Amino acid sequence: MKTYKLTAFELDGEKILDESFQASNDDEAKGLGEKMLKEKGLDEKTHRCTSPEGKLILFHR
Repeated sequence: MKTYKLTAFELDGEKILDESFQASNDDEAKGLGEKMLKEKGLDEKTHRCTSPEGKLILFHR
């Protein structure tokens, strides 16, 4: 399992979500990140999910 980082922001740059979670690969991480954002009502906010290697897995502006 790898540790991925999910972050969401307000338009003014304020960080409103900063969480780490475990996934076995990038595809699973993308799905889990999308699910977490939707559950928290943040799926339309600016967000990103990065891999332990720094790869951008998920991004919305």
